[in-house]
Amino acid sequence: MKFHLSPIAAAAVALCAQPATAEHQQVVAASPLTQVTALPDVTVDGSTVSPYKADAVQSPKFTQPLRETPQTIQIITSEVFTQQGATTLTEALRNSPGVGTFYAGENGNTTTGDAIYMRGFDTSNSIFVDGIRDLGSISRDVFNIEQIEVIKGPAGTDYGRTAPTGSVNLATKQAHLGNAVSGLVSVGSDGQRRAQADLNQTLGSVPGAALRLNTLWQDSDLPHRDHVNNSRVGIAPSLGLGLDGATRAYVNLLYVRQDNVPDGFVPTIGLPGWTPQPGLEALAGNPVDPHNFYGTRHDHDDSVARMATARIEHDLSDTLRLTNTTRWGQTEQDYLLTAFMSTGGVDDNGEPSGNIGWTDPDDLSTYTLNRSLPTIKDQVNEILTNQLNLRADLGSGAIRHTLSTGLEVIREEQTAYGNTATGTVPPASLYAPDWNAPGTLSISRNGGAGVGRTDTVAVYVFDTVRFGERFIVTGGLRADRYQTEYRNTTPCGGTGRGAVDCGDLPQGTLVETINAEDDDTLFNWKLGALYKPVETASVYINYAISQQPPGGSNFQFSTSTNSLDRPNLDPQKAATYELGTKWDVLDEMLSLNLALFRTEVTNEINADDTDENGVPRQTGEKRVEGIEIFAVGNLTRNWSVSAGYSHLSTSVEAGRTVTADGSENLTYTPDASLTGWTAYRFPFGLLVGGGVRHTDGLRRGTDGAVGTPTYTESYTVVDAVVAYAFSPQLALRVNGYNLADEDYVASINKSGYRYMPGASRTFLFSADFRF
Repeated sequence: MKFHLSPIAAAAVALCAQPATAEHQQVVAASPLTQVTALPDVTVDGSTVSPYKADAVQSPKFTQPLRETPQTIQIITSEVFTQQGATTLTEALRNSPGVGTFYAGENGNTTTGDAIYMRGFDTSNSIFVDGIRDLGSISRDVFNIEQIEVIKGPAGTDYGRTAPTGSVNLATKQAHLGNAVSGLVSVGSDGQRRAQADLNQTLGSVPGAALRLNTLWQDSDLPHRDHVNNSRVGIAPSLGLGLDGATRAYVNLLYVRQDNVPDGFVPTIGLPGWTPQPGLEALAGNPVDPHNFYGTRHDHDDSVARMATARIEHDLSDTLRLTNTTRWGQTEQDYLLTAFMSTGGVDDNGEPSGNIGWTDPDDLSTYTLNRSLPTIKDQVNEILTNQLNLRADLGSGAIRHTLSTGLEVIREEQTAYGNTATGTVPPASLYAPDWNAPGTLSISRNGGAGVGRTDTVAVYVFDTVRFGERFIVTGGLRADRYQTEYRNTTPCGGTGRGAVDCGDLPQGTLVETINAEDDDTLFNWKLGALYKPVETASVYINYAISQQPPGGSNFQFSTSTNSLDRPNLDPQKAATYELGTKWDVLDEMLSLNLALFRTEVTNEINADDTDENGVPRQTGEKRVEGIEIFAVGNLTRNWSVSAGYSHLSTSVEAGRTVTADGSENLTYTPDASLTGWTAYRFPFGLLVGGGVRHTDGLRRGTDGAVGTPTYTESYTVVDAVVAYAFSPQLALRVNGYNLADEDYVASINKSGYRYMPGASRTFLFSADFRF
């Protein structure tokens, strides 16, 4: 007999080794259509538990189980990231090899939120929630997330415009029949504090109705960083109606407010690869303390995320389902960081010149660092969309079709308000910065703004054809008709980078710097063939393309000849070839996956190939090829594992070098990466587990910086967990991170002036409860 448990009950099974009771079961209809599209949880058949393993993607566009989907897709279940104590999307993505926040931003513009790189390219703007694009450069919490779906390779056929090498979809928690209460309370090193709760209640007065409520409170310092703080509150109700019938309706709301102190990172002075400019010789071999904070008390990263979703599912028959989803979402971000550039040296008279100063070159305590780059982000993103999907199972016998087709209408908007900074912030002591230092810095809106909007109407069709029991062919086609408009105004006058000449106008007059639009139709498609040598295994080959038009990632156009966001350019295009195999072994408890792939990205800017006016052409080309292996599931009933390895070979095939070390590789992409996590559950309630993460060194981008590191070194981090279930209702858990206390560089900025130190050894103590 099989039961389908909610992830809350699954966590209790993993920690407490107790069977689920009927009131916590989530019943799934037995029709072929429902079996494929239901969000998979933990399956218990009396002898098998696989809390790490999910078998299907949430989206109705993916109609087949993972084993029969010809593409690299890794699903990270809530059991995995909860057991690890991960609270944000970027922390949870450490379970996917080669995916991470390796890039720390431009010179003064530190990255904010989930700045994710995947297979050589920035994927930050290809993050989706329940299949709908999630806008805004904010950090996403996982308190309301059921599973994280990492889809590698072009996703243009699935979602429209996307990054060249993949996307991330967050499947949220939904109301379901049954009563359950669960949650956790955590405290940890250096002021980590967090509490969250998950309540699901069947509404007895309304047949087939249920209400689910997820809540969050957090006020946590970043253990390895002075003054950096992450504080947030969140609430996510979900109402389900008609859950036991042919017509089901869901209303989901989300509100998350964050009041954070952002991290401006630390200078790379003294790190491997750093060489002193003239006058800074005394700093060689004297790196700064990685705990140092170079900002001020005025620094802040305040954001609010709001989301409202209504979804209706109607089963026209056992093989025909219609789904309609409407969503409104908005994120607001108010961000200030007193950033720095650690340039320095001496002038012709031997006096300090640049952003590093001193009074006694032999006394390190007299060295100072200018904080002259206030980074400001005052931005609102908004999306309104309606998506209609029809799913049909057609045919019988030797040839069967599974069809998914739909229509999407989307409006996305972004408003970036212009701000003016007046006054100054005093320099910080290089080796002992004080965030209380007084200053006269003042920030205010100046009336200017960059306003971008993209309207899209898309149609798509996916068809999976089964020829008997062994051969499957899957294809998809999507057409997006889009129009992007962008207008930017800014006050004229001033000096420095970005200053606009007033001409005959008075200083401060608002001047329109760009007013442009672009419209086109994108055609994306994919085709895969799969062979099943046995029922529990597959071998496949796949080809897919995706495109990113100008302004497609940031709703902004540019007049720079070196920018892909010039409105008259063709879309950036990515094509991926993939050959792979997937095997479910050990009574289908464990999934093994192997993929070989090559992605070719064309229509890049090639500064070495210009037209008669000296404007670079779009003849640039980049390539990423590699191998990826991962395993997820259970080795025995009580032994769970999630592990992956990625090895990439990246290159610029046509165009100028993009790395500071002069190699032909791509930036912020480790050649090899390994991630593994495992846990063993003893019959008497004890759980012991741990993991390892290895990342090869990174190459930073190229610019005019002198003496800064052009690379980062590889690192290996070991984590562990111990938990004990005192009863079916209560388990205590201890997580230890970076147990060897290794010093490492987690990310580096383009010029190499600053880096994000990896987290030092920390501990987190949690109480997990359920009723």
